[in-house]
Amino acid sequence: MAYTINEDCIACGACQPECPVDAISEGDIYVIDPDVCIDCGACADVCPVDAPQPE
Repeated sequence: MAYTINEDCIACGACQPECPVDAISEGDIYVIDPDVCIDCGACADVCPVDAPQPE
């Protein structure tokens, strides 16, 4: 089960460097590629607004 980033994302960039498989891409809000995500939760651990959630 991959993580997704919800609309609460403030595009702060805290999550992107934490992803060990580079599944997160930058945009108006950040996006996680579900085919690459390994469900580790590293992004959720550092997000100040709890935007990454398990799908």
